[in-house]
Amino acid sequence: MNRPARFEGPKKATNVSLNAELVEEAKRLRINVSEACQSGLAAQVKEARETAWKDENRAAIEASNEYVRKHGLPLAKYRQF
Repeated sequence: MNRPARFEGPKKATNVSLNAELVEEAKRLRINVSEACQSGLAAQVKEARETAWKDENRAAIEASNEYVRKHGLPLAKYRQF
């Protein structure tokens, strides 16, 4: 499985509550429930970090966009496309 390196390493036993039918279906299909939970959690953590970064940097992003709207892209005259 391709997980980011930051999530490799020791594991911690955790209790989670999952729909019983879903767990049985996963077992029947030979899905590793622990790995599936970790993948889903890693995706949620990534999304939450991205959202937090965007929120923390919103003012700078908006200022940059406003500059480009008013003045165009810096060095645009050197673009070859």
